[in-house]
Amino acid sequence: MALHLIKLCVGADSIEDLREWVSERSLIAIAAGMEPHSSHITRMIPKRDQELLDGGSLYWVIKGQVQARQPLLGLKSFTDVDGISRCELVLGPEVIETEYQPRRAFQGWRYLTDDDAPRDLKNMGDGTADLPLELRRELAELGLL
Repeated sequence: MALHLIKLCVGADSIEDLREWVSERSLIAIAAGMEPHSSHITRMIPKRDQELLDGGSLYWVIKGQVQARQPLLGLKSFTDVDGISRCELVLGPEVIETEYQPRRAFQGWRYLTDDDAPRDLKNMGDGTADLPLELRRELAELGLL
């Protein structure tokens, strides 16, 4: 069973904002002759790296709701210019929409088990994926999704 990370998507107001950022990062990687991916730098290095890299994803909390995930491709620890240990989360270029799941604000990242992770929107089979994004957002805020 895969283990995941969950993190606040600071600075993004919507999935579209996240997708734009990921697209820009992927284009920069392609221009540098690398595989298209995005990355995110964190202060803490996950200790359960093998479980995370066995099919795990980074789930993004946007405006108080888990709304999307990106496959986790790798973890790279390094020391920054100030001598502080950091971790680069290497993420797949695809932003996958998930069912909305409310989350309170927290600092850093948290582990998320497969059982607690929201389902991918396209796999829900209840027509939710066909609703306009704004309507899904409003229904989630009302607790109806």
